[in-house]
Amino acid sequence: MELRGGAYHIGGVPASRIAELAGTPVYVYDAAVIDRQAKRLKEAFKATPTRFMYACKALTNVAVLKHMRSLGLGLDSVSIEEVQIGLKAGFKPEEILFTPNMVPYEEYRLAAKLGVEINIDSIPVLERFGGEFGGGIPVCIRINPHIMAGGNERISTGHIDSKFGISIHQLRHVERVVKTYGLRVDGLHMHTGSDILDTEVFMRAAELLLESAALFPNLRFLDLGSGFKVPYKPDDISTDVEELGQRLAARIKSFNAGRPNPVELWFEPGKFLVSEAGVLLVAASLVKQTTATVFVGVDSGLNHLIRPMLYGSYHGIINVSRPEERKRIYTVVGYICETDTFAWDRQLPEVQTGDVLAFLNAGAYGFSMASNYNSRLRPAEVLVKDGKALLIRRRETLEDLLAQQVEKELVPATTDPIPA
Repeated sequence: MELRGGAYHIGGVPASRIAELAGTPVYVYDAAVIDRQAKRLKEAFKATPTRFMYACKALTNVAVLKHMRSLGLGLDSVSIEEVQIGLKAGFKPEEILFTPNMVPYEEYRLAAKLGVEINIDSIPVLERFGGEFGGGIPVCIRINPHIMAGGNERISTGHIDSKFGISIHQLRHVERVVKTYGLRVDGLHMHTGSDILDTEVFMRAAELLLESAALFPNLRFLDLGSGFKVPYKPDDISTDVEELGQRLAARIKSFNAGRPNPVELWFEPGKFLVSEAGVLLVAASLVKQTTATVFVGVDSGLNHLIRPMLYGSYHGIINVSRPEERKRIYTVVGYICETDTFAWDRQLPEVQTGDVLAFLNAGAYGFSMASNYNSRLRPAEVLVKDGKALLIRRRETLEDLLAQQVEKELVPATTDPIPA
């Protein structure tokens, strides 16, 4: 968001005008910020063949997916539904990586039918897939490196107690399964967690993948997942992707020099691309002073933005309506019948009922984790692109909420007498 002429703008469009036309709460995404982040990644890794697969679990709106594809990105999907949405958004099957976990086997079978790249993270699934498809369909194998990384225990995925991936110590078993069924392994994958600041974590993971690569002569790519950290607080820093790009370029070049078939480097950025691009605009419903605290209640809650409550995450807050008023200390809370506190003791320009507030860094895992808790409706979504604000999802209605509720007999009532 940019403060210009005493008013906040998103992609050149006044934020207050978007709130007025779309209503609140509303998620707003700035395409120019997505473009900036994608360009930064491409520049950082230009010295080595690299492919970026947008991790769409962060934000799956079809309009956003189409924009990602226009930037030359592929798609990382963790459910068969994300695969299907990606195909509807125009991605080709070969542009989609399917990386599920603990899903029914039927999802793998459907993914094979759709023709996407399949990433397998358990030996039982690998055996079953090999028994059914043999070497007819290439697969990627997800390895658990036993590296503890990430900004929160809930988003750390590569440690020894994680449910994700095949243990690095089970590679001998994997090798036997691959040989037995004639599987064609064209990729190795590793993802250690999110919000990783230290580039050394990526280098350690890369070394493990490169060591493992000797077992699989037909590899096309090595996928290091993602987890690039983005700044949330004013003094926050982000992952130095430029340094990482330089270090990995030298290592991959050395590795490829000894192979007849060079491998490509893959990453799966999600939050890095869309977090800073998104804001959640809300309206102040009530300013309530208690004996200890001044609360600002807004027309949203953990049903729309659960990250502060789930991860303890920080989101900057701006008073869009009164950017230049004197500041006071507020605790900003939602309207859900839970303790849904967005921020404690936050300094904001004086807030009055009806003011529009903006929660920053809300593009990733905001709408995608939204729910209908308390029977509340999910908000609208807007994409600002080329100076225009486009409604890309209408606000839910009560009719939407009730549409899937039915009374349908599943098992006919028995006419047999009840045993004595």
